[in-house]
Amino acid sequence: MTNDLKTMDRRSFLNHSIGFTAALGTTSLGLSLAASGPAQAQTKPLVIAAPATPQSLDTEFDGSLGTLDMIGCLYDSLVAFETIPDPDIEGVLREDVADYPHLPGGLKLKGKLAEKWAVAEDGTWAEFDLRQGVMSNWGNELTAADVVWTWERKFALGAIGGFFTKLLGMSGPENVAAVDKYKVRFTLPQANPLLMKLQVNLYNNILDSTKCKEMATADDPWARDFLANESAGFGPYKLAQLVRGQQAMLVGREDYWGGAPAITQVVYKEVPTSATRASLVQGGAVDIALVLQPLEIEQLQKATGVSVASIKASPMFWAELNTKFEPFDKIEVRQAMNYAFPKEQVLETIYRGTATLMDGPMPSIYPGFKPTAQYKQDLEKAKALLAEAGLPEGFSSTLAYNAGDPIQEPMAILYQTALREIGVEISLKKIPAGTYFNEVSGRTQPIIFFTDTPWCPDPGYSIQLYFDSGTFSNYGNYKNDRVDELLIQASKTADNAARFEMMAEAEKIIGEEAPWVFISYPNFTVNMRSNVKGMTYYTSNNLRFQDFTYG
Repeated sequence: MTNDLKTMDRRSFLNHSIGFTAALGTTSLGLSLAASGPAQAQTKPLVIAAPATPQSLDTEFDGSLGTLDMIGCLYDSLVAFETIPDPDIEGVLREDVADYPHLPGGLKLKGKLAEKWAVAEDGTWAEFDLRQGVMSNWGNELTAADVVWTWERKFALGAIGGFFTKLLGMSGPENVAAVDKYKVRFTLPQANPLLMKLQVNLYNNILDSTKCKEMATADDPWARDFLANESAGFGPYKLAQLVRGQQAMLVGREDYWGGAPAITQVVYKEVPTSATRASLVQGGAVDIALVLQPLEIEQLQKATGVSVASIKASPMFWAELNTKFEPFDKIEVRQAMNYAFPKEQVLETIYRGTATLMDGPMPSIYPGFKPTAQYKQDLEKAKALLAEAGLPEGFSSTLAYNAGDPIQEPMAILYQTALREIGVEISLKKIPAGTYFNEVSGRTQPIIFFTDTPWCPDPGYSIQLYFDSGTFSNYGNYKNDRVDELLIQASKTADNAARFEMMAEAEKIIGEEAPWVFISYPNFTVNMRSNVKGMTYYTSNNLRFQDFTYG
């Protein structure tokens, strides 16, 4: 990386990186780079520097950063949360995920592909009246058959969509039926409070079944090959180019039901090094730089021409304490591990203002959150807890971390140093990024750093995702019979007041039993040129390019 990138102009960067001019030439896509000048401002491409391009565009099988950003622009869901101004950052909106008991489903929603809906008070059914005349990027009209086929695909493939069907307690594809051409009905075997909340999920978009069926084959009846590399949806953009490892390009749809997006061309470029991404946005060669290190963010906050939005968000960062490994089967030991962690030091020296203290087992921005894990560093208390557990001289163990995340190694070293003061000696194990998740999901390590986000802003969803003893993502093998019982009870009632009370009890138990070292709530940070306006925060932690304009 040279200083040239800091001053490289926009056109120079684009022309020198992966043949951009040829890709956008009028002979290939009918597009061209806008000439500079006020009259052309709305047609210049929005250029994003990201760590990676999408690996797949199929929401059944890929949840990587690049994929998330593409899905929210290529597809639409039936409904969406209303938005409200962010209370901390001027000019930024965020989803209104609060509980509204007087509204259908307890949510403040706006229509997307559905213009009207009705929900049973007990959460056993919901009906959606679809907008008429909505066309896909392939020119096929939206009908109830598209919604039905989309859910049939979830059942058939049983991947991410299969997780949704299980959460809703669905018995089979027959739970989603077309009432008529433009009306679809969801009917569940029993009440379920997540029926409407899951309709908002980024990965509950609706597919153009006509196009998918056209591209299906006998060996691939659900068009997996096609949807991995193309889109078939009703969103505001269509895919113009995808060259993995280089860039993805989107074009705004003039026939989009909600009106053409303000920015009609988007270029999503793979720039693997965060320092390079930071320099590019500072120099003006790109409009948005994603996933930067805290020190780089701090420096950009002082830079001319750059706007940094660091937003309180849903991601969580913790250390799994695997209860199948001694001595982490003991509650007192897990509590001691929490009291030993140097949280304030980590927040100050590593996160540098881009995270807040984690004090509960779910995102603090979600309704139903209770601060039940209020551990701050107290080494004397940690020593006393180890003595209570029969380990007054401490013990030895191993802490694993992701080599691909630069903040994890210095954090591990700080923790290792603090633990020595209470007699606990941990060796550090650096896991290559390519195999890191296998170690997490395989539950192979006694302690391992992990970061994740429950996309559904609901306490029952969040707690079940990580602490139900039978769920796949309970990576620490935590089990508490009362927590399991509370989750079952909460899944069967649409009474949010009762559900939140149950989940408050579950949060209290989890906070006390400390199956995690509760570390931080990292902010969702977007680094933009100052003329980029319209940022909206979504709990799925992705961008929607249709929100942005040039100011």
